[in-house]
Amino acid sequence: MRTERDTWDIVSSVGVTALGVAAARAMETTQPDALVRDEYAALFVAAAGHEGIARFIDDPAHHDSLLMAGTIGLRSKFYDDHFLSAAADGVRQAVILASGLDARAYRLAWPAGTVVFELDQPKVLEFKRRVLTDNDASPAAERREVAIDLRDDWPAALLDAGFDPTAPTAWSAEGLLPYLPGAAQDSLFERIERLSAPGSRVALDALSNYEDLDEMIGFQKEHLKNSPMGDIDLRDLFYTDDRSEPENWFGAHGWSATAATMPDLAARYDRTLPEVPEPYHALYLSSRYVAIAKPLTTPSA
Repeated sequence: MRTERDTWDIVSSVGVTALGVAAARAMETTQPDALVRDEYAALFVAAAGHEGIARFIDDPAHHDSLLMAGTIGLRSKFYDDHFLSAAADGVRQAVILASGLDARAYRLAWPAGTVVFELDQPKVLEFKRRVLTDNDASPAAERREVAIDLRDDWPAALLDAGFDPTAPTAWSAEGLLPYLPGAAQDSLFERIERLSAPGSRVALDALSNYEDLDEMIGFQKEHLKNSPMGDIDLRDLFYTDDRSEPENWFGAHGWSATAATMPDLAARYDRTLPEVPEPYHALYLSSRYVAIAKPLTTPSA
């Protein structure tokens, strides 16, 4: 169970979910029509030494979780497009909150002069740095690590790392919000708002329905035990307390927001979404992928 000051590495607690997502990205990468190509994902899984998740990649017979690989492919493409679109419009500063095993600083085609800040637990960033260094990986942008818990004063640490609050920023909070208590989520939004210059953008995903979480976990343990997330009980990791809807919170602060469901993303990227088992319906249909933008000018009264 989560505690107020819990910490983790890449094979414990919340860290394992990042490893499972990396395994799903590795699986997507092997597809001939892959939406994303992340050649680093399999390296992270191999280096972590998590037997169950490594088996998923090493033995094709265990590639039975098409649902997870398919949805992570769609999710990853959504965030890739977010950063690339911002870069095409001249944004040269990116912040990846709870970066986990995200390797976008290495695999995306960043314009010259882009700085990518990655924030996460110290042990997670240390693991990622070691694996990338051992494999002679070179970032495609200037990458700056900010090792900090997002429940602490991360804005101060981000500023100390050279973040420029006067320049527009592309932010991401991928797969993050359910792991924060409601008050911590709203605090995160307040801090992003305070640090964001006009023209900044945020991409995030959110859930609205946790009602069938028990049924989903039971189904997962019985039918998806060979998937990357088969041994992970999200009831021990998610916070399901009351919180603001991101679209409403940012809208009340003058930002514009558009949301897409997983079926919307499948249509956008011309993909057929794998059949969703009944216990997953509520969770997946309530998942929203939200693009939020701060206007360049303040609307007149």
